[in-house]
Amino acid sequence: MAMGGVGEGGPESDTARQRVIEKATHLFASLGYDGTPVQMIADAAGLDIDTVTDLVGGKRELYLTVMRRHYLATQAMFNTAFTEFTPDRAGVLLVVDRFLDFYTDHPEVPELWIHRWLSDAADITGLEGLYLKPLRDSVKQAFRRAAGPGADVDMTLETIIWCVRGFVVGGMVSASGEVHGPANVEYLRRFRTYLHQLVTRSLALNE
Repeated sequence: MAMGGVGEGGPESDTARQRVIEKATHLFASLGYDGTPVQMIADAAGLDIDTVTDLVGGKRELYLTVMRRHYLATQAMFNTAFTEFTPDRAGVLLVVDRFLDFYTDHPEVPELWIHRWLSDAADITGLEGLYLKPLRDSVKQAFRRAAGPGADVDMTLETIIWCVRGFVVGGMVSASGEVHGPANVEYLRRFRTYLHQLVTRSLALNE
């Protein structure tokens, strides 16, 4: 039996599989796909490589599982927000707030995508089209119903994503040189206020 005593099937196997996925998520988000050897994931999960492979497949399969898992979670968040959406400023800001809150609660998601910006996992292509595009398209469709004349919905949405990812992962530098991210309530409030202003003006929304 492999280290960790995980047999095939059953609750124990399911628990071990979830542990592997969670540890891999943390490591991929922190170090990137290319910088995370399978042995490191196995060690973090308290298992050997053979057991990890039996549970989730190889490193590529594990990465794809991690990315799909977070895509589905993001999709669920937007779907919930869309049930409350109204085609006006309040509705747009509700979606923006849900997006910011989701990334604040799950910083590993923007971290995973930022690594891809830096050409991490470059041999695994197509994830942007498979996962990002459908989400963007659904948000754009909703925002276009509320946007004013001349608003560039495409660029505004990209700007929202860039800003939120940057703030959640990198934070803001204060006047004293300290970095503050969403864990700092005051800086999170300031960023949210700025984001509301940016979106309202960029989409020409009536206040």
